[in-house]
Amino acid sequence: MARMGLLIDIDYCCGCHTCEIACQKEHGYGVETWGIKCEQVGPHIYKEQDTVVFDIVPIPTKLCDLCGERVSQGKLPTCVKHCQTQCMKFGPVEELAKELEDKPRQVLFAPK
Repeated sequence: MARMGLLIDIDYCCGCHTCEIACQKEHGYGVETWGIKCEQVGPHIYKEQDTVVFDIVPIPTKLCDLCGERVSQGKLPTCVKHCQTQCMKFGPVEELAKELEDKPRQVLFAPK
């Protein structure tokens, strides 16, 4: 079987935290435990453009097993299923890695 991974498009994450909540519910985690956690990066101040920018980045934690039980039943990982902006994709690492060439502001999570 191919090694599976999670591709996250940082540009489209709206910071809704739905992936976190779905993960907590799916795995029965408490309010301070996450399989995936949204973190704010920034703010970055660009004086020449007179703007302030920050990103929200969903980061899988050590607890993330890509919802192995759900996937074995033919379902998507719960974070991917519930993502409001569809900025997450699940699939074989080789296929997801090809998408990195087209758009660099993505993160590929591929646990062993």
